[in-house]
Amino acid sequence: MSAPIERMEPGPEPGSARVRPIAAVPARVDDPTDAQRPATGAWLPGDPVGRRRFVDVGTVALELGGEIPEVRVAYETWGELAPDGSNAVLILHALTGDSHVTGASGVGHPTPGWWDEVIGPGRDIDTDRWFVVAPNVLGGCQGTTGPSSLRDDGRAWGARFPHVTVRDQVEVERRVADHLGVDTWAAVVGGSMGGMRVLEWATTHPERVRGIAPLAVSATATADQIAVQSIQIDAIQADPAFRGGDYLLDVHTDPQHARGPIEGLAIARRLAHFSYRSAEELDVRFGRQAQGDEDPLRGGRFAVQSYLEYHGAKLTRRFDAASYVVLTRSMNSHDVGRDRGGVAAALRRVDAEVLVAGVESDRLYPIGEQHRLAHLLGVPGGRAKIVRSPHGHDGFLIERDQVGRMLGELLARVVAR
Repeated sequence: MSAPIERMEPGPEPGSARVRPIAAVPARVDDPTDAQRPATGAWLPGDPVGRRRFVDVGTVALELGGEIPEVRVAYETWGELAPDGSNAVLILHALTGDSHVTGASGVGHPTPGWWDEVIGPGRDIDTDRWFVVAPNVLGGCQGTTGPSSLRDDGRAWGARFPHVTVRDQVEVERRVADHLGVDTWAAVVGGSMGGMRVLEWATTHPERVRGIAPLAVSATATADQIAVQSIQIDAIQADPAFRGGDYLLDVHTDPQHARGPIEGLAIARRLAHFSYRSAEELDVRFGRQAQGDEDPLRGGRFAVQSYLEYHGAKLTRRFDAASYVVLTRSMNSHDVGRDRGGVAAALRRVDAEVLVAGVESDRLYPIGEQHRLAHLLGVPGGRAKIVRSPHGHDGFLIERDQVGRMLGELLARVVAR
């Protein structure tokens, strides 16, 4: 068990902050052998459905050419759609998120909702008032068509699954909105990869969006983001068990003996999780501390190594490596200004109440990117809201009180508009 992190509360001057403890996360777990671990953590047909609903949205022509036939989308909803359809809010998840935004863990949902304190009855996004919709993204692995899904020939897509862009994902979500009878979203909300889709919604369908909240995201993928994300793709593809993505064929035909690229996925997640957290947090929480009674000078691990291993192993139980590759490539392709005359021209299309927010300690999507985005979107003062947190990029998921208040204020502005 790692030591608790000491979080620096913001003060009026550097060095004047107060300190309070935050509960620690286990630094390691007992991990089963490779032979016991599933080849994929994807939701597969026959698995418990939980709260998921499904809609078939037809064949989707892709931005880069080709098509995906018979796309199915898994989604969840909370609340009731108003007769005039004015109270719908779209929540878009990040890379390894899914449709289970709020609610307890249980059958079909191994983890509780990832924004449980933000969405629900009486919360900042109050489901007694708002009709909340959360789809699993195209290319994902929790019920929406992706590499682990079966094609019409009865075999998994695997390596045959094409390159999809953020615009393709938004086109699928647009069809879900049509299916639900939502002509206009009161707000479209998401962080990181979800924030990319928020921006695409607002530029592709400005007439269908009254409010937007892109959180911890930039208008385009930067070279720094592409670099760290490309290494994650390479880690997965270098695992011999990846087989170009065709390990998924065995998942359906011989699940007891299938072996997936779990080591590559775990390494990719370790690198990603490192980029999601801040140097301050890792230094304060772990420093040069050894893991338990291990001696790093004699082949043992530092506590921070064990912590990252924990998060790598944890993801392999609930995610799919091929989906990780597909979605990371879509993130690398993110450019809201592509074929629209550049970023500034594209963002001038937006006609909505805007909340742009970033995390002060985010090193993957630095706060300067959100300030630039706020300026281009015409936010008064040209400055983004700042989430005060030592937790880096993951602060938009962790600091639920701060983020929830900001979202509540956005919805109030949408109502008053």
